[in-house]
Amino acid sequence: MNRNFDSYAEKYDSWFLDNRNVLESEVALVAYFLRKGEKILSVGCGSGLFEQILKTEYGIVITDGIEPSTDMASIATARGMEVEITTAEDYVPRKGCYDTILYNGCPGYITDLDKALGKSYEALRDGGKVILIDIPKESSYGLLYNLAKSTGSWDHPLLEGVYPRNPYPIELVTKACWRTTAEKAEAMLAAGFSDLEYAQTLMRHPIYSDSSVETPEPGFDKGDYVAICGYKKQAL
Repeated sequence: MNRNFDSYAEKYDSWFLDNRNVLESEVALVAYFLRKGEKILSVGCGSGLFEQILKTEYGIVITDGIEPSTDMASIATARGMEVEITTAEDYVPRKGCYDTILYNGCPGYITDLDKALGKSYEALRDGGKVILIDIPKESSYGLLYNLAKSTGSWDHPLLEGVYPRNPYPIELVTKACWRTTAEKAEAMLAAGFSDLEYAQTLMRHPIYSDSSVETPEPGFDKGDYVAICGYKKQAL
């Protein structure tokens, strides 16, 4: 998992606050599979921005997080979270501790997703769930971001007129390695999760995704931000 976000904490929050409708659409998707009263761990919690909005707007409280960036973690701590500074791969789980483990926007920054999911399986109670939310590699945003990553800049003729007014900071784009929805689902199944469910948002072209807040829909075939929820089976 990428440890090099320390110098980009402010850019991360600023981008979301400049794209408020995208932020609210994504928060609604994060809330889709969550329930009030669950004990939730947020993997790669970043600055705790999403967790703060989930608490104030949805009544969903997430107090525990792990985050490799010390700058990001300090902001999340100021927002009331207890954050362990570590990666998803290096995290030492407390067995059977959580009802839900959330990976919001971070799978593309995790190098060894199989290892991370194995640790999440240990940390979940029987019947608990893991939720992976990210930009699918095959989506409009995924294709756009990979093109920007390959050119190293938004200021390239191939990208002229096809990206949003406030694009995601190129420094963060170049650090990511997005996976397809199928790849993430396969990793979850391999880790022992079952009964996968899907939900999606950002179903407009990226140029128009900040025009209004979207309501999440079931499925994964048209959204640029997709959630996959998988369950740890009850012990027999």
